[in-house]
Amino acid sequence: QVQLVESGGGLVQAGGSLRVSCAASGRASVMYIMAWFRQAPGKEREFVAGISRSSSSTSYDDSVKGRFTISRDNSKNTVYLQMNSLKPEDTAVYYCAASATFKIETTTSRYDYWGQGTQVTVSS
Repeated sequence: QVQLVESGGGLVQAGGSLRVSCAASGRASVMYIMAWFRQAPGKEREFVAGISRSSSSTSYDDSVKGRFTISRDNSKNTVYLQMNSLKPEDTAVYYCAASATFKIETTTSRYDYWGQGTQVTVSS
């Protein structure tokens, strides 16, 4: 089993920055792909960014490219999402997800473990 715990969410003004973190415990070493998804009220959960275990491969949704950066520190079993130039439409609950596969997938069904989510609210 793998446990994922997100932190770092909060309220920020448009144009501001925020960094969310996800700490993994348990059998975290078998989780090759880590990703962030988000879900706004009334909308489906959507892929934001993903990263391979070695950090050699990353993937971003077009809506966040150039503004968000995903990174991971395997020594701490932690993955981060640095969010810059935030927009009101970035408001959502952000979820950390982990997968034992070797490819960054954008669909929720491909991920085995999920955190409880952290709220990010961007005011205009």
